[in-house]
Amino acid sequence: MIHKRATLIPGDHIGRDLAPHVVDLIAAAGAQVEWDWIEVARGTQPGEGTISEACVESVKRNGVALRGPMGTTQDAGYESPSVTLRKRLGLYAGIRAVKNMPGVESRYPDLDLVVIRENTEDVYAGHEHEVVPGVVESLKIVTRTASERIFRFAYKYARRHGRRRVAIIHKANIMKLTDGLWLKVGQEIAADHPDIETRSLIVDNTAMQLVQNPYQFDTLVCGNLYGDLLSDLAAGLVGGFCTVWGEDVGEDSIVFEMIHGRVPELMGKDIANPIPMILPAVKLLEQLDERQAATRIVSAYEKVLGEKKWVTRDLGGTSSTTEMVAAVKGAMA
Repeated sequence: MIHKRATLIPGDHIGRDLAPHVVDLIAAAGAQVEWDWIEVARGTQPGEGTISEACVESVKRNGVALRGPMGTTQDAGYESPSVTLRKRLGLYAGIRAVKNMPGVESRYPDLDLVVIRENTEDVYAGHEHEVVPGVVESLKIVTRTASERIFRFAYKYARRHGRRRVAIIHKANIMKLTDGLWLKVGQEIAADHPDIETRSLIVDNTAMQLVQNPYQFDTLVCGNLYGDLLSDLAAGLVGGFCTVWGEDVGEDSIVFEMIHGRVPELMGKDIANPIPMILPAVKLLEQLDERQAATRIVSAYEKVLGEKKWVTRDLGGTSSTTEMVAAVKGAMA
């Protein structure tokens, strides 16, 4: 029997609690996956929560990874470990799928949209310095090369997944050179894809329209900062972080990530909702062609969420993490 390998990065907080449950669930579903467990230090002090060389090499070797949330500090000179991982592995495209789940209340039923985020530059490139005491400067980096790459990825993604509308998100009315280049490149790539409807929107207007009528959107393509903000806003439209998953894509590696927040107050209490880590784990199984196991898990957790009998407090129930995962396992029988 062939066992497939993947890297597991629980992160520095709640992912440590959830990872063993998710690994156990995957095994119960019949998937043959062997894991490289990579620990990171808790991100509570300067220099902690950093990405080790062993972590980078493991993901490069396996090509796929599942990771929990990783904290960072606000101290100057320490880069976010999430940003570091994306840079080291060349994970240039961030995907956030926003879709309703059974049993999770939302103001907007039957919503299905995707935010695609350029991961490598913009202000997240981290080029900051103090000009003179009391005056600091952050450089917003936008290049034609990275912009062309993410727009070509976005249109290819849209075609592959049957999505027919793309929105280019920008602030070119104010940042005429940086966002101006982003918008210009996006429009050039759009011209090569006449089968897909394209429009451009200013980012603040996009935020308002997402709240007013999210159904008008299908695929949003954003720079690094705007993508971060709008993907979190969109998660709120379908019930919060427990309903969405993240995917960071490079030429040779894909990292499926839990979108949850670190929630250190839940650590060690066996009360955290396991769904935020189950969702990216299912996508990892699909990537490994363990589709039967993935389908079993999805059908099972949808049944548990729909019945609402064995769910955690944030979902309106009283169950522990252990009890909810056990219910999902039982639903697979």
